[in-house]
Order: sequence, then C-alpha cells, then structure tokens
Amino acid sequence: MFTTGDGITVISRDYTCADFKYEILKEEIEAFQSELSEEYDVMVQLTSFGSQMIMQVTNIGYQNPDVLFFYGFCNGQKAQLIQHISQLSFMLLSIKKEEPNRKPNRIGFIVKE
Repeated sequence: MFTTGDGITVISRDYTCADFKYEILKEEIEAFQSELSEEYDVMVQLTSFGSQMIMQVTNIGYQNPDVLFFYGFCNGQKAQLIQHISQLSFMLLSIKKEEPNRKPNRIGFIVKE
C-alpha cells in the first residue's frame, strides 16, 4: 500500500503469493466442476513423486507467501498434500461414480477471513 502525491491511497497486491494462485485455482476448478453432470466425481491426478497418484480432493487451502494445502483421500486413506506454489502441477479428472445414488464428490475451498 502506498500514497500518491495527490494523497490517494493505492492498495497493491503481490501476485506471486499463494492467495492469488489459490484464487486462480478456485476459478478453474469451479468452472470444471460446473460442466460435469451429477454422475461424475472430480478427482485430481498428481504428477509428481516419481509416479502418478489420484487424489479425491475435498478441500484446498493456502498459507502466504507460497504454500497450498490439498486435503482429501488417496486409495481410501486420509491424505494431505502440502505443495509449494512453484511445484504446482496436476490434472483434473472426471470419473464416473460407482454408486449412482450418491452425491458427487466436488472440491471445496477453505476461505480465510
């Protein structure tokens, strides 16, 4: 934040911080989810760790300046991925639900106040 010569206060934003990356992710994931029918779950394919893993992400959070948190399940076990924003790389997948009457899995977002 700074004040101009005219006395106007300008609030600047650091576009390299996790909160900005989080907002971009949120927009993209919500757009992806909005295009799916109720018969599909959303999953995330992680492209690191030397192999491919599929994670059912239930929530995403962040901590400035540079960390994102992914909460959910891998192979039915509770999991949390702590990811530096410079290492962020994954693919969103739509997978047909095994139980047709179950509500579809969608990714939620933890909002900081």
